[in-house]
Amino acid sequence: MYAITGATGQLGRLAVTALLDQVPAGEIVAVVRTPDKAADLAALGVVVRVGDYDRPETLTAAFAGVSKLLLISSNDIGRREAQHGAAIEAAREAGVGLIAYTSLLHADTTTLDLGIEHRATERLLSESGVPFVLLRNGWYTENFTARVEAALATGVLPGSAGGGRVSSAARADYAVAAAAVLTAADDQDGRIYELAGDSGYTLSDFAAAIAAQAGKAVAYTDLPEAAYRQVLIGAGVPDGFAGFLSECDAKTATGALFDDGGDLAALIGRPTTPIAVTIAAILAG
Repeated sequence: MYAITGATGQLGRLAVTALLDQVPAGEIVAVVRTPDKAADLAALGVVVRVGDYDRPETLTAAFAGVSKLLLISSNDIGRREAQHGAAIEAAREAGVGLIAYTSLLHADTTTLDLGIEHRATERLLSESGVPFVLLRNGWYTENFTARVEAALATGVLPGSAGGGRVSSAARADYAVAAAAVLTAADDQDGRIYELAGDSGYTLSDFAAAIAAQAGKAVAYTDLPEAAYRQVLIGAGVPDGFAGFLSECDAKTATGALFDDGGDLAALIGRPTTPIAVTIAAILAG
């Protein structure tokens, strides 16, 4: 049995889909907070169980009989260490044989604030006694979706990434990689995968790709981190999230979102999805 937490989330659904290509639906457990949102998965034969990071008592039962668990990191920044810790302990109590955790690219050395909770979770895994594998996911190209719409409306793609390169890939690429690790015949315990797109690009390159596909002029404008944060706040982004986004951009300038190791392409058995393909999907709606 294979279990996926957050199975109705953006990455979770894609991971279930990727796993369905490898194993029978009845061997997949979709762990969700709201079963009604997983009705389509249940209709496919996927086992749906309630499991909530904030209700640890639900997790052990959700993981019962599970051999391999894809622990998708929570999006509740600031509370993730406790939430992940509850899931890891529940997996230990349930006798799960392997936890695959979606961490962050270069989590052990990254300067991104996002790395703090990921490092804490990796430490909890190492102390748990449960075999584990780290899927250190890089940036999802879809993270730039909101920027595309605004860039087309204004002709400007603002940011504070300078000439820093991003090695992003489509979210589906990361999902396929997770399924490959879960179903791998060889032992995955202790492995660390630094997962990123094949080709790095700057935000100037990204703006040019938008312009080429949309047939409209779009140019990247580089700003200091504080100024970009104010642009985001002015566009209606909440202060805290604006700070998160501008910090990620600023540290992109120093290489925080770049990797050229090729782990992702090797796992999925093909090149990663080019940014042009994801931009085309965004423009198509």
